[in-house]
Amino acid sequence: QVQLVESGGGLVQPGGSLRLSCAASGSIFRVYDMGWYRQAPGKQRELVAAITSGGSTNYAGSVKGRFTISRDNAKNTVYLQMNSLKPDDTAVYYCNAALSGTFWGQGTQVTVSS
Repeated sequence: QVQLVESGGGLVQPGGSLRLSCAASGSIFRVYDMGWYRQAPGKQRELVAAITSGGSTNYAGSVKGRFTISRDNAKNTVYLQMNSLKPDDTAVYYCNAALSGTFWGQGTQVTVSS
């Protein structure tokens, strides 16, 4: 069992940056594969970026080159650095942890608007 708490969302202008954090507790963080998903109004939840327990990463095509996922196992935290934000990036962003089961955080709102 793992508990996830996201933070770092907010309102940003197009072209701006945000860094999301997801703090994990309750289990051995380093063995989990971690991911960031997002869900915009009226759309399905989609994978944004993922990082395995071994540090391998993958990204959705729409964010490749703009977003970077990383993890700090000593702090039980996974990050999503988001640069060159676009209005289409507006969504609720969710942290996900996967091993034998799948766990979700409560989400953090990211709004990109001028």
